[in-house]
Parts: sequence; C-alpha cells; structure tokens
Amino acid sequence: MSQSLDEGPFFHGTTAELNVGELLTAGRRSNYRPEIVMNHIYFTALVDGAGLAAEIAAEIAEGHRLPRVYQVEPTGEFENDPNVTDKKFPGNPTRSYRSTAPLRIVREVTEWTRLTPEQLQMWRERLSALRSSERGEIIN
Repeated sequence: MSQSLDEGPFFHGTTAELNVGELLTAGRRSNYRPEIVMNHIYFTALVDGAGLAAEIAAEIAEGHRLPRVYQVEPTGEFENDPNVTDKKFPGNPTRSYRSTAPLRIVREVTEWTRLTPEQLQMWRERLSALRSSERGEIIN
C-alpha cells in the first residue's frame, strides 16, 4: 500500500522534545480533541504542513511548549489521512498520511514557514469553531 503513496521525505509536527532514533507511536491523545486517543500516528511530506501542526499543538498545549518538527521514517505501512484526503480537499494535496506503525525520528528540522500572530489567531478561531461542530470529527 505505502509504496505507491509517496516517496517522502516525511515530517511530523509536535511539541515533544525527541532524539534521533526514537519512535513516535499511536495511542496518544489528539492535539485537536484531547478526549480522543488516536489509533494512528500522523505525518506529511510537506515540512510546512508539519510546522503548522507543531505550531497548533504548541498553541493548544498547557504551559509554554515549543513547536518542533522532525523528519521521520515510517516503519510500516501507511495510508492517506482520511481526515483531509477527499473529505476537505480533493485527492491528497497536503500529502498527509497516517500509520498504526511507529515513525522513527531521523533529525530535527529547524526551518519551516512560521505562522504570523494574525495566522495563529485565525487558527485559534478555526479550531474553536471546529470543536463545536460536526466538521471537527476525527476519523480515527
């Protein structure tokens, strides 16, 4: 399945401080809906997409958390992320994927397009609206 989806490289955005070689696994709470334990680990082939996820995670996190982006390597099969693929965007223009298998940390990425304060505010408002509507449902 994953051989035909994308060649990568792949990236994951988070607030976790991780080391090369560590594994990211499914089974953690959603950054967007903390009441949901995720059955998959999510990643993208777009470094700025991972940066966006990291910055949103930092906005939502309790305390002062830094956004971090890591280049990752899938250790097993993966699929298109159904939360965005053909649901919100036709096809997979965000090159977003998910896997039940762990992702191995290859390196930390320090350069991506950062959100402006205005963009962060827009995302705060979007997330607030999504949480109170059916459109915010996560396909887990």
